[in-house]
Amino acid sequence: MLQALSKELKDIKDRIDIIRATRAERLKDMWFDNQDVMQTLHISQRTLQTLRTNGTIPYSKIRGKFYYKVSDIEKLLQDNYYNPNFKCDGNK
Repeated sequence: MLQALSKELKDIKDRIDIIRATRAERLKDMWFDNQDVMQTLHISQRTLQTLRTNGTIPYSKIRGKFYYKVSDIEKLLQDNYYNPNFKCDGNK
């Protein structure tokens, strides 16, 4: 009985992992507008404009409205990730 319960829990965990992975993949294909990006990054409209102007963040512009790929925002955050506990070569 304990083994059956353990197997059921593992199956539930596997299903949750699949749902999370699927959701993450769908999110990467989504586009954010200015408001979404400003709220996500906690930045002002002027800062976002600066990021566009200096080429830090890629964008699309349709009829005066800007859109950004979620995957590009994620890449920007990952590329600027800083952990003070590690040296540049990745060693402590």
